[in-house]
Amino acid sequence: MTAEFQGKVVVVTGGSRGIGRAIGVAFGREGAQCVLAAASAGNLSDAAKAVVKAGGLEPMIAPGDLRTLAGCEALFKAVNDRFKRCDVLVNNAGATRGGNFFELPDEAFIDGFALKYFAAVRLTRLFWPLLKASHGSIINIIGGAARTPGPEFLIGGSVNSAFANFSKGVAALGNRDDVNVNVIHPGMVETDRVVTLFEQFAKAQNKTPEEVRKESLTRTGTRRIGQPEDVAELAVFLASAKARHIQGTAIAVDGGATGGLF
Repeated sequence: MTAEFQGKVVVVTGGSRGIGRAIGVAFGREGAQCVLAAASAGNLSDAAKAVVKAGGLEPMIAPGDLRTLAGCEALFKAVNDRFKRCDVLVNNAGATRGGNFFELPDEAFIDGFALKYFAAVRLTRLFWPLLKASHGSIINIIGGAARTPGPEFLIGGSVNSAFANFSKGVAALGNRDDVNVNVIHPGMVETDRVVTLFEQFAKAQNKTPEEVRKESLTRTGTRRIGQPEDVAELAVFLASAKARHIQGTAIAVDGGATGGLF
């Protein structure tokens, strides 16, 4: 553990499971006071125990519906009332649905944008004064579909592209106000979320989930499915002083799955 994050407040949305939980554990291990936000109080309680078990301070947990403005405002108020500061905001909430485009209802698109995109937009706006005061960082966990759209993931690709565009634009405001804004694009990561996606893709393609998993590795040439900790370690680095000159960029953590130059 270093002293860099001691006394600092790190807010992680989608912090109850998967990548968000791993990010909470990683920052907790570095001495940060974490705030974990998600819909399920039970899952948040389990995540908080994992942070403590790893040697971190007991996180504040904030169950709520971040798909709504009221939910975002409640999270901000809880953090501001208790700590009066925020040093790192990790926008990680959101699990968009995959599947056959012609079978996806409007509600699935609306829900995808509500949690992953609009929650990040609202929380960025709400927390900005605290981040400006602390010369802090925003780390947006988005996903490789922002760069590589696919027919079975049109909701996720659309949301991710919009989120990436938003992040790049906000980074210009960050240069003005001394707030770092960066993006991590995870590839396939071993979480409950990816298991669900494999099931949805399999249904759309008339295949088994295991066939989809194997074909994903073969198609991309990657050696393995990613682990949540792969993403978490980069998040900690991007929030550190060593990464202060990394601004407005997007880094893929996907084992080389992205085929393009950027």
